[in-house]
Amino acid sequence: MVIVDRLLTVQQVAEALGTTVRFPRRLIEERRITFVKVGRHVRIPESAVDEYIAANTVHRVVRRLRAVA
Repeated sequence: MVIVDRLLTVQQVAEALGTTVRFPRRLIEERRITFVKVGRHVRIPESAVDEYIAANTVHRVVRRLRAVA
């Protein structure tokens, strides 16, 4: 059984990322995100958006304070 991922429009991806449509279009052009061509339409699998977010998430750094001698 094949589980089909939900395909999002460029507009939907822009809304999910909180950006304009220009940003996901640039990701597509630069091949930085997985996409599917359906005829002349471009769709992005929901899992590809999740993977992009996970790969570009910067985690905070916890620093220890040094003891002053």
